[in-house]
Amino acid sequence: MAVAASALAVTLGDRTRIDDNGWRMNEVAGDKLAEPRDAGTARVQRRHIIYVSGYDPRGARGYYDLFRRGCERFQQLWPATVTLQQPDLAADDFAHWDFDLRGADWQVATRYEFLRTENFIRADMKKPAVQQALRALGWYADDAVSGAQFRIFRASWRFAVHLLCFQLLALAWTAAAAIVGIGCGYVLTTYLRWPAPFGIVGGLAAGFGGLIAMRPLAQRWRLIQISSCWSTLRRFGRGRPTWIDEVVEAGARGVLAAAHAGNTDELAIVGHSTGGVIASAIVARALELNPDLGKSGPRLVLLTLGSVMPAVALHPAAHRMRAVVRTLAVAKNLVWVDCQSRKDVMCFANFDPVDGVGAQAGSQRCNPLLWRIAFRDMIAPEDYNRFRWNHFRVHYQYILAGDRPAPYDYVLLVGGPMPIAAWPQRDRELMTSFMEDAAPGGARASAAAVIGAVS
Repeated sequence: MAVAASALAVTLGDRTRIDDNGWRMNEVAGDKLAEPRDAGTARVQRRHIIYVSGYDPRGARGYYDLFRRGCERFQQLWPATVTLQQPDLAADDFAHWDFDLRGADWQVATRYEFLRTENFIRADMKKPAVQQALRALGWYADDAVSGAQFRIFRASWRFAVHLLCFQLLALAWTAAAAIVGIGCGYVLTTYLRWPAPFGIVGGLAAGFGGLIAMRPLAQRWRLIQISSCWSTLRRFGRGRPTWIDEVVEAGARGVLAAAHAGNTDELAIVGHSTGGVIASAIVARALELNPDLGKSGPRLVLLTLGSVMPAVALHPAAHRMRAVVRTLAVAKNLVWVDCQSRKDVMCFANFDPVDGVGAQAGSQRCNPLLWRIAFRDMIAPEDYNRFRWNHFRVHYQYILAGDRPAPYDYVLLVGGPMPIAAWPQRDRELMTSFMEDAAPGGARASAAAVIGAVS
């Protein structure tokens, strides 16, 4: 792929600036960070991805199917060929699959590892209905009393409303069960003349039965999933033991093993949604185990997509989460790219994930690179209005294929020849270079038309 050297010779310095919207953005410059790793002189030919999903019980098989469909769609839209291998799902910690992307004169081989959290998530979500309801109420009460809810409203009112909807659903679920129990107890003692102790027992049994009976509805409306997620995240942010600790250790070991193998040009840890919290902790832990990680060998990248990390770190007691953010913010041997979209109500758009959560890093700060993702570029105009109101669908768009080529494409980002760190500030330039240089001669005109449509 004959992409101009200026498009790919990207080096990242530790200088920062504040843009017109008040964002802290890293300057693109030949500076000290790139020198030990020769960060911008060569295209990527081999890449290793460690992917951390959100709080989603579908697991490795489900995410492989999502990725496969994304590759099929990518091949229809872009002038490149994808070869995707079958997944290996045998291991408990990591599943993996390999895929190659090929253009006219380039090829990238990628090992894609999926960090397995599905068994922990499924176990969380299978807890008894009473325990689920109490956890949901505890989550709501803690956010309200601690001031975390106010902090989240101040940082992103849309995200706060999203959380509040689920917290109110939890209140409605338990209130409905309580009404059933009180009503049943009243009928038993008033109309059926049962003794008061028996009426109370009967009312409690009816209330518990109501919780259980309404559980499928809570499951369908994602209340079980969201409340289980936030109960776990709140404990993790405080530094209390959770299953996330085990996952972080396994992930950090995987990062170190991939870096030490010496067979890749770029090592990227990708976290989507809740996975952004876990992926950040994994990289911080890996840097703790090996402070020289990323100074030589493969370029080390943390890619967070629609991360909910700020909502964890904004809790006053989330000292552990803020410590993780501070570590990443000053890590000069790491490039952290944080992708946000204004249309995604389930992330913190236009938000500084370091200063905004109180993880002051001072003059040593060099991360993250903030990348605004325009989903409108990816979705056909006739479908966009319908798409934008499906909030969970929008939130997953970071890892799904679009309807047309756009400056952000997940398969191209994690499988293409351009370094991931090159994309945030040069996405349209790199897209133009890719489409023009990769398209066969007769397809140049149509490629230019596509580029013009999204510019």
